[in-house]
Amino acid sequence: MDTTATASNPLLKTAVTVLFSFIITIFPAAAADHENTPEGNPGLGRLQSYVADSLDNGRTDIMERLLNLPNIEVGKGVTFRPKNDSYEMTLRFRMQNMVGLSFDRNMGLTSTDAQVKRLRLRFDGYIFSPKIVYSIQLGFSSYDTEPVPNGEGGTNMNLIRDAIVYYVPSPKWNIGFGQTKIKANRARVNSSSALQFVDRSIVNSEFGGDRDFGFFAEYNYGDFDSFALATKASVTLGEGRNFNTSDVDGFAYTGRLELYPFGRFHGNGELLEGDVYGEKSVKMMLAGAYTFNHNAKRVQGMKGSLLENGTKNLGSYYVDFILKYRGFAFVADYMGRHTPQPVTDAPADGPAQSEAFIYTGSGLNIQTSYLFNQKWEIALRNSTMFPSAQARPLVGYKTWNQSTIGVTRYLIGHSLKFQVDLSYNYRSEVTLAPDYDRWMVRFQVELGL
Repeated sequence: MDTTATASNPLLKTAVTVLFSFIITIFPAAAADHENTPEGNPGLGRLQSYVADSLDNGRTDIMERLLNLPNIEVGKGVTFRPKNDSYEMTLRFRMQNMVGLSFDRNMGLTSTDAQVKRLRLRFDGYIFSPKIVYSIQLGFSSYDTEPVPNGEGGTNMNLIRDAIVYYVPSPKWNIGFGQTKIKANRARVNSSSALQFVDRSIVNSEFGGDRDFGFFAEYNYGDFDSFALATKASVTLGEGRNFNTSDVDGFAYTGRLELYPFGRFHGNGELLEGDVYGEKSVKMMLAGAYTFNHNAKRVQGMKGSLLENGTKNLGSYYVDFILKYRGFAFVADYMGRHTPQPVTDAPADGPAQSEAFIYTGSGLNIQTSYLFNQKWEIALRNSTMFPSAQARPLVGYKTWNQSTIGVTRYLIGHSLKFQVDLSYNYRSEVTLAPDYDRWMVRFQVELGL
């Protein structure tokens, strides 16, 4: 086995990390009666045999299983597994500490934002059989426990972000039941821990999908070296995470197709911003998705305020493109929302007094980056919002453009990094709030286990 290739391949490192967890259960019992040598320690011998039997031309059975696991990053955190392999649990945590400053057109400071933006605890693993996989994620910061407008007094604070169980009969397909992210657009499916800027774009904030409760299914074909594709679908409640009970009929139906002309990205690169892996050959993904939310009760479908005049049928569309090669990455996201009657609360002679209106239109996000020596990354992002003619009087502008430059210092990939970014906002034909903030600078530390 080529140990040099193994050391330089993050996927093999991931496999070795998972294998290392066996030592927790195998080594202590064996060490009590044997010397710490491969010859005298059956536990270490079994571990060596397992590695030797699993490796095949640089690719392992474990890697085959991990390639398409649903919405789970395996091989990080602390893993617990009994000797009989009846269950497995990987415990992880992460936090994002952020400070941001906003300035007006005259460079006057208008606001200071300093907070623990995200603080999360996650449990992943299987129970009874490796085919029954679960994922639980809890959020504890004020940003994570965003209110859901369905409780007594108008809101319901919650900690639960993910709580889902999957049946994974093979690496090619799986089905899930519970609450997790809708597989709609790339920018939303990407974990907030794997961003190359302090936060997602303004385009994703308005048009991106969100978490919901229901049934999920995935099918994956192909590998790293040849054409590959993935199809993902879900039928969910349509009101967003932890809404619990809806008093109207109708669900949200989502379908997504991903094409990989040159094979899959290494290290789950389609779920990570920037070319952290350092692809040795060109890798590309082209994807499209659509969500139809029948009788949505909220202005953004699965998030936002409650609509004041009944429900609406909302359609959301997404097109994603990713290109990575030797530290260079390019991403483009186009998405939008439509509905037959977008404006429900606007008087004929002026803008609506209520915030409960539907933002229809589209947005385009383009970002590119280069990673130097797996340590420093420079990234540029340009995001533009295009509200529809009906929505312009309500949002108060014709277009909104935000340009951002970001610098990231990676210490342990996306698990430990320092980030700073600078953004400039420009809105054309402003009719509301002409004194909006122009500049924003943010600094963030991401730490995760």
